Amino acid sequence: MRGEFQIFALASLGIAAACATIPAVGDPAVPVFAVAETVPVVTTNEDAADDPAIWRNAASPADSLIVATDKKAGLYVYGLDGKVKSFSEHPALNNVDLVDMGETGVIVFASDRSDLASARIVLYRLDTAKGALTELARLATGPSEAYGICGTRRDDKLVVYTAPKSGRIGEWEIALGDTPRARELRTMQVPSQPEGCAVDHRSGMLYIGEEAGGVWRFAPGTVTGELVAAVDGRKLVADLEGLALVPEGSSGGWLYASSQGDNTYMRYALPDMTPAGRFRIAEGRFGSTEETDGIEAMRGDFGPNFPGGLFIAQDGINDGKAQNFKLVPLGAIEEALAAE
Repeated sequence: MRGEFQIFALASLGIAAACATIPAVGDPAVPVFAVAETVPVVTTNEDAADDPAIWRNAASPADSLIVATDKKAGLYVYGLDGKVKSFSEHPALNNVDLVDMGETGVIVFASDRSDLASARIVLYRLDTAKGALTELARLATGPSEAYGICGTRRDDKLVVYTAPKSGRIGEWEIALGDTPRARELRTMQVPSQPEGCAVDHRSGMLYIGEEAGGVWRFAPGTVTGELVAAVDGRKLVADLEGLALVPEGSSGGWLYASSQGDNTYMRYALPDMTPAGRFRIAEGRFGSTEETDGIEAMRGDFGPNFPGGLFIAQDGINDGKAQNFKLVPLGAIEEALAAE
């Protein structure tokens, strides 16, 4: 009997372990396909690739750039062909965003989690012709481990939002110059660990993804948020990860969210956050995506492969190779969801 019990127990543990690797199942999601992918990040056999940002080259759309994190090693700059333009070594950079500041240049900023007790922002200037980054400063932004980050340009000033693991959301005005400085304008709070961060450049409306809770929305100047899309196991399956906002007109457009728990992506219509379809990046020439952390999306011409816009998703498995980022035509996603 003892031997039989041991066999049964071991078998049960094996079944439990196998079940743990099977993703949860939310509402149906339509398939779309990547048409390009980036070179894998340098860190192998670890959860390393995390978050992308897009710079669109209006004069030559096919020469647009992607800045993306290897959170164990540093920042990559990729072309739309997925090849590496440059790499800037810096361990423990988690999320990244960028803002075109006009004559001041394109400013890239990343959340620095190298000190788990003290969050920082690392600032870079992007040389858009060479695809290279120059570090400008490292700015302290309070206690806790740095995690999510996003930003915007307001009245010719750079405003950055930080979302550390404590859930204490900060709004920071960054003074660019010989000695960059950060001044906190507003402090907000979500109940538990956040990461996804997106700001509407038109209105200043801020969206924060609480991984276990859902999408929170903060109106400009307010410190109390509103839960506008809950993690419910159907439309959003925990963890809720990256957020990406695509504006349209004066107040419309879409908010995309990574539903990591079932390897899908959810779309909401703005301004009311009306559910507007789910999709997954399915197996194709460049493979599917699983366990996606960061995403980014932008409408516009990005050359012949992305005539209607670009959607980028981190791929947490990548067929056994080091993690990378998959590139999908945004127009193909919109067409697939419109056909549903």
